[in-house]
Amino acid sequence: MAGCVVLVTADRRSGELGAALARRGATVRHAPAMSMVPHTDDAALVAGTRAVIADPPDVVVVTTGIGFRGWTEAADAVGLLEPLLDVLGAARIVARGPKARGAIQAAGLQADWVAESETSAEIAEVLLGEGVAGSRIAVQHHGAGADGLDEAFAAAGAQVRSLVVYRWGPPPDPAALDASVRAAADGEIDVVVFTSAPGAAAWLAVAEDAGVGAALRRRFADGNLLAAAVGPVTAKPLRDAGIEPLIPDRGRLGSLVRALVAHFDDRRTRALVTVAGPLQVHRGAAVLDGRVLALSPTGLEVLRLLAAAGGGVVPRSEVLAVLPGVSTDPHAAEVAIARLREATSRDLIRTVVKRGYRLETVPR
Repeated sequence: MAGCVVLVTADRRSGELGAALARRGATVRHAPAMSMVPHTDDAALVAGTRAVIADPPDVVVVTTGIGFRGWTEAADAVGLLEPLLDVLGAARIVARGPKARGAIQAAGLQADWVAESETSAEIAEVLLGEGVAGSRIAVQHHGAGADGLDEAFAAAGAQVRSLVVYRWGPPPDPAALDASVRAAADGEIDVVVFTSAPGAAAWLAVAEDAGVGAALRRRFADGNLLAAAVGPVTAKPLRDAGIEPLIPDRGRLGSLVRALVAHFDDRRTRALVTVAGPLQVHRGAAVLDGRVLALSPTGLEVLRLLAAAGGGVVPRSEVLAVLPGVSTDPHAAEVAIARLREATSRDLIRTVVKRGYRLETVPR
């Protein structure tokens, strides 16, 4: 991912995700779209926990491992852990995927059924198929909830209690968030990474408020900007906005990083092959034979122009057009090309007498 600028919109675990991307060569920028209210400070979660203990559920749905651990930590902080575990142990526990099951086991409990697809839709299909009328169901959500489980179960006649762990709050730095959507629209970003549906929706809303929503959608559509979502739930607000993101096979941060690396590895195999090695020109940097080039903004634009021609001749007038200011002096183009040769490889760019310049490419 050398030369790529990646925007991380997550709050929780953003440092971990950013470090993993940086180890792959990416330049990482952070602008969380939302913050989270710590579970230990959430009075609503504590009140909901007391209600679950007072009126034990028949079924407990655990949607996320981190959310379940947060729930038990919040209960422990106020002296409710033991009675909560007693109640959970007597209920039927349904887990949305292996990570949720692992958190349940870490608490000394066992999941009675696991949705291997890791989707709320599978949970709803199975429980509604069995019938939930008259049942008391507690659903542990992480973040905003809003996955449709509460409404579906209530509509089928169940008594539903929702427990939301890590509630979403406003962005920790609104100015940085606003700057991030503008930077993405202006072409300063190569990839925007999303790890939650509410975060994706919030980032898109800020873009619309900033007046750059249409520009962003164009950049996503033409492939100059890539959206990456940790899973299909996170991807939904993006898809609703007409943006098709990269989604890993598994909803894990590690899988997301590997998917991004694979995506750019594939782009590298399709890079322009030159006499100096494969050349990739990103929005904010260029990579030649695996080396990030030290280019000025002007040099990057000239190289982008030459790369876009794919080895064809670029007239001197077009080179002049991407230089700062307005000039028709052929010497200005020669100076720009000379500086570019010094920063890349003297064999990379050939001057075609009376016609212009071209990159020395190698037939595949």
